[in-house]
Amino acid sequence: MFETRFLKNDEAEKNWWIIDAKDQTLGRLATQIAGLLRGKDKPQFTPHTDSGDFVVVVNAEKVKMSGTKWTDKKYFRHSRFFGSLKAKTAAEVLDDKPEDLLRAAVKGMLPVNRMSFHVINKLKVFKGTDHPHDAQKPQIYQLKK
Repeated sequence: MFETRFLKNDEAEKNWWIIDAKDQTLGRLATQIAGLLRGKDKPQFTPHTDSGDFVVVVNAEKVKMSGTKWTDKKYFRHSRFFGSLKAKTAAEVLDDKPEDLLRAAVKGMLPVNRMSFHVINKLKVFKGTDHPHDAQKPQIYQLKK
């Protein structure tokens, strides 16, 4: 009689979106990007398939953070050898590689499973306004306030 229809990976229509990160708050921007990457805005969303869109983010070096997060928030690296724990503040990460700042925020908002590796690879983050994805004809995405 009634059947639940599940979307398959190759049936999903994947669009390309371009987002300008200039003067956007990092966390609020990352939640909207994570929703686009997973496909949560689509009516045929299925949690166990990769039905999300590709997202190109430009001006990653111009994101904002509130309060004293630029000096207090730390990003850690470890090579699993004793004494190799390295820490950087958010301001240092922004100076070195602003792409990593946004990518880490989005990755933290994705579910921890095997599919999250494929989902995060659909995120393309660039410093400045130039990007090599003009051939895919990305549409401008209007962020929700």
